[in-house]
Amino acid sequence: MGKPLIYEILEKPASSSVIGICSLIWFFIQKRNIGYGDVGLSYEAAMEGGQYWRIITSAFSHINVVHLVFNMSALWSLGVVEQLGQIGLGVEYYLHYTLVLVVLSGLLVLGFYHVMIQKFKVEYFRRVTAVGYSCVVFGWMTILATKQPSSKLNIFGVLSLPISFAPFESLIFTSIMVPQASFIGHLSGIIVGYSIAWGLVHGMNNYWAITMFGWIVLVFVLSLKRTGSMDLRFIEIEPVTDPSLPSVGVVASRNGRTLQMDVLPRRGVADIV
Repeated sequence: MGKPLIYEILEKPASSSVIGICSLIWFFIQKRNIGYGDVGLSYEAAMEGGQYWRIITSAFSHINVVHLVFNMSALWSLGVVEQLGQIGLGVEYYLHYTLVLVVLSGLLVLGFYHVMIQKFKVEYFRRVTAVGYSCVVFGWMTILATKQPSSKLNIFGVLSLPISFAPFESLIFTSIMVPQASFIGHLSGIIVGYSIAWGLVHGMNNYWAITMFGWIVLVFVLSLKRTGSMDLRFIEIEPVTDPSLPSVGVVASRNGRTLQMDVLPRRGVADIV
């Protein structure tokens, strides 16, 4: 007989909090009938439209309930990282590097898209839209596989994988079983995970975590204001363009509001990450 759920939640406070946040966001998305294009990450919206806030919203958003359950089930199993303080992991480590995984995996996805668009002229990647917490999940799979290779990854309580093979097994499995799954998104999580596990990305402590979190919040809010995605009247951004030069604006109506911005993202193909 296993431990009562409340004890497991107390042993995995950070994982449990993320699961709760993602579940609440999923519920909100369903109630408001929000789609991939509203919260997802695409090259066109983020890099050409300046909607950098999508790096964060895409990570914590799930449109499909099966996608949510799969990611949260894997994340619950990976919460064992919080209990491994004796090998240098633990709750603080988990919080610090979850922040790193969210940001760096999102940036790496955009980097891959940039190469595919600019170098190989594959326009598909300009509008493909990614959502989901899988980048972070795959990152933690990779870190745990490196730090604690004897661990097991339990999914849905019925599927148990050796953690040492889990990142690439899961990458292949999801690519075959879920054609919409983002191979680039999952691979980005694995690459960032190895970068952390091998010490290429290191040195995170409370000071740097709080500093990084502060910059994330600042960029998130300012990009929301800058792109007109949310009405933040208490924030004023000074224009940086030369007023003597002519400017061109595009005005479009969306959900009953009038937005003005340089580029409006068009809805494209959705990727599950």
